[in-house]
Amino acid sequence: MSEPLWELSLTVQSAEETHALAAALGGVLEAGDLVILTGELGAGKTTFTQGLGEGLGVRAGIISPTFVLVRIHPNLPDGSRPGGPDLVHVDAYRLESAAEIDDIDLENTMDSTVTVVEWGRGRVEHLSESVLDVELHRPLGGPLTGAPAPDASDPGVVMDFDTDDDDEPRTIVIRGFGPRWVGQPPLPAALKGNS
Repeated sequence: MSEPLWELSLTVQSAEETHALAAALGGVLEAGDLVILTGELGAGKTTFTQGLGEGLGVRAGIISPTFVLVRIHPNLPDGSRPGGPDLVHVDAYRLESAAEIDDIDLENTMDSTVTVVEWGRGRVEHLSESVLDVELHRPLGGPLTGAPAPDASDPGVVMDFDTDDDDEPRTIVIRGFGPRWVGQPPLPAALKGNS
């Protein structure tokens, strides 16, 4: 990716605040938007996506699509944004190339949905000229380098799915790339204030 048009760094204190921040962002996302989520295991990517879904007004029950790769959450007529876009939630953790991304045929829904891709950095940018890149950092986790996801079969990699630390603080960095994101970050002023 080229240099971002803007970057916003926010600190949240809990999973609830992560959810609320994402719900505010979901309220301004439009059909055709591509959101890439990066963060180590347990950083809050699924919690963030649940918040986006709430802001988009899609069906509740968003869980990580790790084993099915793609889940589609339809917009609800009685949700917060009736007639808004559906949410396509992708987990690219096990996908190794842009060709494998192409095999799941996301380009057929890109124009009519908001597409969120966990572990998508370096794999899905070719799908859209505009990308919203969201990076979540846990204080106890290691630094993110943008490298591919760790190999779970490597005995040196700890796959910690314990959720007891969901309420530890997180830093969320949001970057806008491409013509869709020219201008100010798409968040209410109250949220921008904690950056």
